[in-house]
Amino acid sequence: MSFEKRLEKSIAKKEKAIEKEKDRIVTIKEKLDSGKITRAKYNIEKKKVEAKIREMSSRMRVVQGLLAKEKRHQIELEEEKKKKEKDEKKK
Repeated sequence: MSFEKRLEKSIAKKEKAIEKEKDRIVTIKEKLDSGKITRAKYNIEKKKVEAKIREMSSRMRVVQGLLAKEKRHQIELEEEKKKKEKDEKKK
């Protein structure tokens, strides 16, 4: 069970980091609107942040896949246990 919890915790961290990066894009947009940075600088920074978001999203999807696989594995183990118990009762 602890492995599943660690995976869930990792997913939550990734989601939080993605939200933080999205907030960063908003901050960069505000700087552009206030005239502190140029449009070119804004586009460069935005592309960097969006690339980082894509990377984190893909990592999160991988971890979600691992979590689904682990849950399936746990269910299969439980079914095997029940099957063994049934066989033992029959004998």
